Amino acid sequence: MTWPTDPDGDVFRRLHGQGFDFSKSYSVDYNIDFTQWPPPREAIELLQHQFGEVKLFPPDGGTLGYALFQEHGSVTYERVVHVQRTVSLAMQPFGGVCESWGVLH
Repeated sequence: MTWPTDPDGDVFRRLHGQGFDFSKSYSVDYNIDFTQWPPPREAIELLQHQFGEVKLFPPDGGTLGYALFQEHGSVTYERVVHVQRTVSLAMQPFGGVCESWGVLH
């Protein structure tokens, strides 16, 4: 299996090296970092409408506050990148960007 040489591709290579079963469905966690805290209510409502439950994690020390949502399904590079781009575009007016994700296996 080959993936692009970017941070998301690196995660996929790491998962592959750990024996991750890409044929199964998983819950994928996506984080949205916000430059302002708390994020606007409209941003959270939009995320809830699209993805259901959204958990908020306020800034801690030197880290930005972020929101977390989950999406269940197949774990493919194309899907992960699509979700991140779509969410980042929707959150841009609110000072949010979705650049990190993870999956428990």
